[in-house]
Amino acid sequence: MNDILKLLEEDCRYTPDQIAAMTGRTAEEVSKAIDKLREDGVINGYTALIDWEKTDADTVTAFIEVKITPQRDDGFDRIAKRIYQYDEVESLYLMSGAFDFAVIVTGRSLKDVSQFVSLKLAPIDGVISTATHFIMKRYKDKHRIFSKKPVEEERVLFV
Repeated sequence: MNDILKLLEEDCRYTPDQIAAMTGRTAEEVSKAIDKLREDGVINGYTALIDWEKTDADTVTAFIEVKITPQRDDGFDRIAKRIYQYDEVESLYLMSGAFDFAVIVTGRSLKDVSQFVSLKLAPIDGVISTATHFIMKRYKDKHRIFSKKPVEEERVLFV
């Protein structure tokens, strides 16, 4: 089934017939496999990967490091649930290393994201600290390169 998942991750518009041709299965087998993957929660949805810089939408995306104190009996889960319920939160990851959560947030402006952090995220019981990093430009996301301009060859002059 991993071959089906990889193809759907590459392009979720592939039809069962197309996937069947690429995997050597029948379209019926592929359809049943996809239904089972959805039922089991392996496939959680389908999205388009948009290059928002090429639109007239004004948005800002930030990567926020969050350090927390794990809660007794709930560990990280209770705080994670509080964080991921906010509409501004696109993604939330439990991390190893210097911080506990990586939160990806989108807002209309730097001020919107700053207010989200100061008024909603930082006051959550158990949050020790946050560090916000604003994403300036996206070059590659989900295996897709966004800036496909040809790279000019640099020449080195030897004197």
